[in-house]
Amino acid sequence: MRRQRSIFITARRIKPTAMSHSPHPSRLAIALGRRFTRRLARQSVCQGLLSRPVRGLVSAALLSLCMPIASAQNALPSLGDRISGTVSLEQEFAIGQQFLASVRRGAPTIPDPLLNNYLENVTYKLASRSQLQDHRLSFVIIDSEELNAFAAPGGIIGVNTGLFLNAHTEAEFASVMAHEISHVSQRHFARGIDEAQAGRVPQMAGLLASVIVMATSDAGHGAAALAAAQGRSLENQLRFSRSNEAEADRIGQDTMFNAGFDPEGMSSLFERLIAINRFGRRPPEFLLSHPVTESRISDARSREFRYPERLYQEDLEYQIVRARVVGHYAEDKDALVSEMRRALTNSTSTFTRDANRYGLAVALYEAGNYAGASAALSPLLSKEPNRISYVVTQAEILTKQNEPGQAREYLTRHLQINPNNHALTTAYAEALIAARNYSEAAEVLQRHAVLRPDDHHLWAMLAETQGQAGNISEVHQARAEYFRLLGDFRNARQQLQFALRIEVDQGAGAAVEARLRERINTLEDQQRALQG
Repeated sequence: MRRQRSIFITARRIKPTAMSHSPHPSRLAIALGRRFTRRLARQSVCQGLLSRPVRGLVSAALLSLCMPIASAQNALPSLGDRISGTVSLEQEFAIGQQFLASVRRGAPTIPDPLLNNYLENVTYKLASRSQLQDHRLSFVIIDSEELNAFAAPGGIIGVNTGLFLNAHTEAEFASVMAHEISHVSQRHFARGIDEAQAGRVPQMAGLLASVIVMATSDAGHGAAALAAAQGRSLENQLRFSRSNEAEADRIGQDTMFNAGFDPEGMSSLFERLIAINRFGRRPPEFLLSHPVTESRISDARSREFRYPERLYQEDLEYQIVRARVVGHYAEDKDALVSEMRRALTNSTSTFTRDANRYGLAVALYEAGNYAGASAALSPLLSKEPNRISYVVTQAEILTKQNEPGQAREYLTRHLQINPNNHALTTAYAEALIAARNYSEAAEVLQRHAVLRPDDHHLWAMLAETQGQAGNISEVHQARAEYFRLLGDFRNARQQLQFALRIEVDQGAGAAVEARLRERINTLEDQQRALQG
C-alpha cells in the first residue's frame, strides 16, 4: 500500500512537549523533524456511541465522571419541551468548542482544503434553509473509512471520510448533513439533559468527546474491554431517541428540498445502508447510532411525494472530492487506475465522463504516474480552466514533479482571480515549501492564518514552516495557537512564554512584549474559565 503518495496534504501533529528556544535554526529543524508526525489511521468514530472494546485504559478520572452522569439520566425529557431551560445556546456553544478541541486531540483528522471547503459549503447551504438559530458552525473530518457522521452541541458537525465512500451522490451526502443539522437546530442534546445534571454541564464536552475518541480504537484486551463495557452503559444514555431520529429525518428532508437538494437522496442512502447490513458483518457505526429500519425508509419515501416536482442538477464538485477520498484509501493503486480507465470508457453522459476523468487523474497521481495524471486532467482544465479543484490538483501534480516554480506561477494567476482562497493559498504555500523558500511560505501562511484563526491544521503547518525558516519566536507563537485549538492551554501558555523570552533577549520593542503578555493573560483567563 502506497499511502505516502496520497493526494491529501499530510496532517501535521505537534506533540505537547516543551521545545528549546535555542536561536540556532539547525537545532530547531532537528527538533521539529522529531516532533511533527503524520497520523494516518483507519479508525471508527461514532456519535456519543461506544460499540466495541477499545485499546488502552480510559483514565479513572474520566470513568468517575462518566458513570454518575449516566446513572443520573434515567429518561429523556418530553419532546414538548422545545427549548431546554437547563442548557442555554451559549452554554451549548461553549460545550461544543470543548468537544471539538477534545476530538482534535484524540482523533486523526483530514486537512485537505478541498474536502473541508466542500463540507463547509454544503453544510452552510443547508443551514441557511434550516431551522437553525445559531449559525456558528464548526467542522471536522475524521480520517476513517468507517461510515459515520455526528452532530454535537453548539453547531459541531463531523463526518468520517467513510461517508464520502458510501454516499454515491451529493443528495445522499446532503441527506446526512441535513439530518445532523436538524439534531442541532432542534437542540436534541439540550433536551437530553435534565435538571439533575445542570451542575455538570461543563463536564459534558469532555464526556462526549471521550466516547468519540474511545470508539476510534481497535479491539483491546482485559481492562480495556471493561472500560468499553462501562462506555456502552453510557452510550445508552447519550444516543438520540427514536423520536429524535424521526424528527431529524423529517426536518432534514424539508431542509434538503428548501436548499435545492433532491430529498430522494435520504431514502436511497438508507436503502444502501440496509443492503450493507444484510451481508451479516458488523454494521457501520452510523447504523448503530442511527438505526435504519424498513419503516424509516418508507417514511422517507412517502415524504418525497409531498414535495413539488423539480429538476435537480448533480454538482460535479461532490464527485471530485469523493474521488480524492477513494484514491486516498485505495490499497492497490494500479488496480484503481485500471478501474477508472474502464469507468471512463463506459461513461454514458458528460457528467459521468468528467467525474470519471478526474477520478482517473487522481488514481494516476496516487500510483505515482504524475505525467499521466496531468494528461488525464488536461481536458478538464481546457473545459473549465478556473475550477479551483482542477487548478489545485494541477498544482499538486506540478509540485510532485519537482516543478514547484511552475506550480507557484500557475497558482499566482489564480490567486489574483480568487484572492485568499484556502485551497489555492495552501497549495501555493506547499509549492514554496517544496522550493525551500521557507521564509516566503511562512509569510503567506501567517497572513492566511489571520483569516482562518480556528484552523488547527493551518497553525501546525505554519509552525513547521517557521521552524524551517529559522524563525524561532514565531514557531512558538504558532504552536501556542495550535495548542489553544486543542484545548491545551498549559502548553499554549508555555509556548508564548518561550516566545516572550526570545523577544526580550533580542531586544524586541515594547509593543511586541505587550502583545505577547496580553495573549498569555488571555489564555490564563480562558483556562480559569474552563476549570471553573
